[in-house]
Amino acid sequence: MQIDRFDIEGPALLTPPRFGDRRGFFSETFHAERFAEAIGPAVFVQDNHSRSGAAGTLRGLHLQSPPHAQGKLVRVVRGRIFDVAVDLREESPSYGGHVAVELSAENWAQLWVPAGFAHGFLTLEPDTEVVYKATAFYAPEHEAGIAWDDPDLAIEWPLRGGGAPSLSEKDARLPRFAEFRTPFRRADAEGGS
Repeated sequence: MQIDRFDIEGPALLTPPRFGDRRGFFSETFHAERFAEAIGPAVFVQDNHSRSGAAGTLRGLHLQSPPHAQGKLVRVVRGRIFDVAVDLREESPSYGGHVAVELSAENWAQLWVPAGFAHGFLTLEPDTEVVYKATAFYAPEHEAGIAWDDPDLAIEWPLRGGGAPSLSEKDARLPRFAEFRTPFRRADAEGGS
């Protein structure tokens, strides 16, 4: 498995090999021991699958606060996304910084988003399907987020023609970064989960 790191410590891009022939391909998309060797220990407890009908659908920026903070391993099984992870770890030298990558069914890459980061993505093709593993169960009472278009975050979303994305009502009401008080203390955000 190819592992690529970022300037921001924590997230990683993992690309598992695909073995193909005239019938199609086979790929081992997750192996707990190899993941632990490359990234660190993580116990995944929930798998999620989303489908977005229209290109330009934006989901995020989402997080769950401790003790239900989630690490996520994100991949695309159909279509393409612009995937973003924003560092929200207290005292991190990259606090408020972000990593952004394109994930697609074609490039087969996966983004590891550790606890302590907000996560969001923009679909770049119609009928895009995203699956991700999470290290904590969904806990709505610990759910939070930050406005996708906050100028302090300076995320350059690749919106066609500078238009507006399709958002849920909840995502359209998320607070600005300046109003956000991080729940991620250094000890909470260490490790894989």
